[in-house]
Amino acid sequence: MPQIRELILKDKIEIPPKRENVWKVIVYSVLSVAFAVFFAWSFIRVNFSIPDLIQGLPNIPQIFKAMFKPDFHIMINRVLPELLITICTALVGTFFAALVAFPLSFMASSNIVNKKLARVINFLFNLDRSIDVLIYALIFVVAVGLGPFAGMLALAVHSVGMLGKLYAGSIEEIDKGQVEALVAAGASKMEIIRWAVIPQIIPSFINFTLYRFELNVRVGVVLGLVGGGGIGALLIQYMANFDYSKVGTILITILVIVMVIEFTSSKLRKQVI
Repeated sequence: MPQIRELILKDKIEIPPKRENVWKVIVYSVLSVAFAVFFAWSFIRVNFSIPDLIQGLPNIPQIFKAMFKPDFHIMINRVLPELLITICTALVGTFFAALVAFPLSFMASSNIVNKKLARVINFLFNLDRSIDVLIYALIFVVAVGLGPFAGMLALAVHSVGMLGKLYAGSIEEIDKGQVEALVAAGASKMEIIRWAVIPQIIPSFINFTLYRFELNVRVGVVLGLVGGGGIGALLIQYMANFDYSKVGTILITILVIVMVIEFTSSKLRKQVI
């Protein structure tokens, strides 16, 4: 044995590589080459062109120059009413999403129900979140027609997945001591949820719901581009007419309102937490 070890150290005996390792190297090499080819082909498919980019760059300052000459004459009659619709759409959509996600989150928590049911509900949450809100908006526009009602339904359905996932995570992180104390006292499942679970998760629930409302206000603007109503519809109208001064008015208004909502919401979250 010492002689064999000595020969190995002197590179006089070559140890053949394992067949499994050889196959891994081959597979990884093929995948690397395939990815490199696909990556290069992607540049062709998106019509990537440096000359076109250089040629188009001078147009961008012209657009921004027109935007920064906002037309505030449309603020009272057009912009603010549509902005209010967008905020209401986000508010009602978030409310219904929280209303649905709240009970479902208990069914998605493995420390409340059996793990099989929790996996099923979590799968449904992930499935809901995997579909973009614009897809939901297009579906509801076909179902109920153009307008903020379709946008509200899209926000509500899409928000259920995110809120349910966050709510369930909060439930699974609760202090088990309070639950065990009630179990030892002979409390029922509903009593445990009422007195040991809900008091611990209420701050997190409020925090997540406020955060989702902020997000829905921003997303609600985009929904108007596909017929979901609100200020997005007005924005696409002015963009189509190349009326950039009015577009600038809308963008400035959206920026200010979103910042105010985020500031107010963050203050409320700090008070709750």
